Amino acid sequence: MTIALVAHDAKKELMVQFCIAYRSILSNHHLIATGTTGRLVAEATGLPVERFLPGEHGGDQQIAARIACDEVDMLLFFRDPITAKPGEPNEMNLLRICDVHNIPLATNIATAEVLIHGLEHGDLDWRTILNP
Repeated sequence: MTIALVAHDAKKELMVQFCIAYRSILSNHHLIATGTTGRLVAEATGLPVERFLPGEHGGDQQIAARIACDEVDMLLFFRDPITAKPGEPNEMNLLRICDVHNIPLATNIATAEVLIHGLEHGDLDWRTILNP
């Protein structure tokens, strides 16, 4: 499966720690990410990560386009809910496109852990039936 990784600046370290903790599960999947998040995850874990532009330069839109083309199976988007971001309208579009295309989405580490354990146990295999 293709898993997209996006994290606000205040949550990048949390994303890195999450990916280190679940490296063995993530290693079985294709990872894509916005630029800085992808670089940090790749450096910390040694996992191959296909990187797009940084989020503020359109990387989140590139990932949204992949979702719209049914090329993404899960989005882990660690958001900073406290600090308003200039690109917030684009972020809402990213969340909306996940809903439109039935993409499992986590916006915090608690939900990400539920999804990653579900992925490990085969609970998300229905995605491969829909998108062989």
